[in-house]
Amino acid sequence: MKKILIAGAGGAPSEGVINSLLRNNREHIIGMGSEPTDLVLSNASEKFYVPYANTPEYEDFLLTLIDNERPDLIHFQNDLEIFYASKFVDKIEVKGTKTFMPSHEVIDTCVHKFKSYLKFKEANIIVPENLMINNEADLKRAFSELGDETGTIWLRSSDIGGGGKGSLPTNNFAFAKLWIDRYHGWGTFVAAEMLTPDTVTWLSIWHEGELVVAQTRIRKGWTHGNRSVSGVTGVTKVGQTYSDQQVDEIALKSILAVTDKPHGIFGVDMAYDKNGIPNPTEINISRFFTTVLFFTEAGLNMPEIFKNIALYNEFPNLPTKINPLPNGLNWLRGMDTQPRMMTDDEIKNEIKNL
Repeated sequence: MKKILIAGAGGAPSEGVINSLLRNNREHIIGMGSEPTDLVLSNASEKFYVPYANTPEYEDFLLTLIDNERPDLIHFQNDLEIFYASKFVDKIEVKGTKTFMPSHEVIDTCVHKFKSYLKFKEANIIVPENLMINNEADLKRAFSELGDETGTIWLRSSDIGGGGKGSLPTNNFAFAKLWIDRYHGWGTFVAAEMLTPDTVTWLSIWHEGELVVAQTRIRKGWTHGNRSVSGVTGVTKVGQTYSDQQVDEIALKSILAVTDKPHGIFGVDMAYDKNGIPNPTEINISRFFTTVLFFTEAGLNMPEIFKNIALYNEFPNLPTKINPLPNGLNWLRGMDTQPRMMTDDEIKNEIKNL
């Protein structure tokens, strides 16, 4: 039986992958992670501690773990680990452990949001104007040039990290300055024109430049969004299957803007502007989104497709490569409760009104 090593085990993003792979007991799933209290909650068969990826010890720990356990495939599920591990992917693969990742150069572009913004801009994709904030003069310029009718701009970190890291909508210069100070963000924060709260994500798997499968999901709310200054937490509360040709076209163009030969997982996050056009805001590179189990439950097991290609060179037989799932399926999530997949009608039928 082949072995698959999943990083970040115990965390929601990785458990969605692990639970999808466990639907077919074809492989032995090993987990590794840097948070012991998360790791012990994983459904992986075995669990190993490794230091955080941005520490000097990480590389040796990981390579030793690979030597000891001999996994056939390794997969990472957070930007930090993807970025650092991609620097020594040759050392991993020479040991006989496969990866299914794009190059470090592509990963570097995608995990640093300003770099991907420049690629989108170069490809003539409609995106909100962005400005790197190196100093107070840049911040003043951002308010002057990028503010909406209320003078509001969107601030966010361009550095590695998901979950809306450092994001803040504000029309207050003093507050914005304090916010960037708090995050030590001069030179890494970006200001952008405001987009609407409506978002859509296009998750895809590619193999050596060829699209294997893609599925679109809209987000109908963030978990604990009312506890975040920006309203963004990176944790979807309700996701819904969706399809739209314009979204497909923009997502494809965005991916081809960062590489001419996509390979692995590319998830294009988009937010709609006031004209109703989806603007790419980032590409979540080489990882599935947190709610990937949603698609698995709906009948599209993308982690299964991913590992079948990587381990066995087996490709899926799908009715269509883009949006094979029906529209209107909802994935409902909450803290300490099992998620459910339901249509709008099913939700209405289960709720009683007095």
